Amino acid sequence: MYKYDVKLRVRYSETDRMGYCYYGNYAHYFEVARVEALRNLGFTYKKMEDDGIILPVIDFQIKYLLPAYYDDLLTICTKIKELPTVKIKFDYEIYNEQKEKLNFGTTSLVFIDKNTRKPMKGPDKLIEQLKEYIK
Repeated sequence: MYKYDVKLRVRYSETDRMGYCYYGNYAHYFEVARVEALRNLGFTYKKMEDDGIILPVIDFQIKYLLPAYYDDLLTICTKIKELPTVKIKFDYEIYNEQKEKLNFGTTSLVFIDKNTRKPMKGPDKLIEQLKEYIK
């Protein structure tokens, strides 16, 4: 299993009138974590797009347990548990500074050929890199 953690602070503009981090922000937080997890492996969305691969989200799921608040420093733990094929799945858990789990979720993305708009196999280099972590 590949695992990568990202820290992110809840900004004031991301809170609602109750003082909670607005629920819709978590899709953005998952995206930040996913992009940084791939970057840590040596892959960037920009490079993949330059190489003719786009990576849209086809599924997003989340379960909320506790709220985050303004100025909380969150740790977003991102995991890839399976080798990608034409799809790649990311699992997430978000924790506050007290190590309380706030939520967990998943996103699934599909590798698409930028020109044909058809699904394609994930990049060989990414799959090979992940084989070091996923047995």
